[in-house]
Amino acid sequence: MDVILLEKVRNLGDLGTKVSVKAGYARNYLVPKGKAVPATADNLKNFEVRRTELEAAGAESLATASARAEKLNGATVQILMKVGEEGKLFGSVGAPDIVTATAEAGFDLVKAEILLPDGALKVVGDHEIKLALHPEVAAHIIVSIVGES
Repeated sequence: MDVILLEKVRNLGDLGTKVSVKAGYARNYLVPKGKAVPATADNLKNFEVRRTELEAAGAESLATASARAEKLNGATVQILMKVGEEGKLFGSVGAPDIVTATAEAGFDLVKAEILLPDGALKVVGDHEIKLALHPEVAAHIIVSIVGES
């Protein structure tokens, strides 16, 4: 299925790009989230009329994400977890736990912005976590997991 992107989408394309994606991805994610419209002649004309408006919104989104990245970069967040006698965590620290801890520290994050490629954190110590605040903006925070017996 061919769609026209209404904003930059990571690993897919930039604003205004006509891309071919699987029908389910377009129907279930891109179109409902307002990230794309089907590539019809009418939608192409409408897009060209709205292009400057969409570019301005994209630039504003990028500026906001850059400001957030500047504020978040290098910040340290501490999470207390129960630990067994051998130093193993009871449970793990996932994205929802990190969102809660950053909110308590005064930062505004969403679960989808936290990238945990190796899964949840299961070891006591400091972990560098990558944040995807915008397709073009990334930040890093330090999550310090402290054990309590």
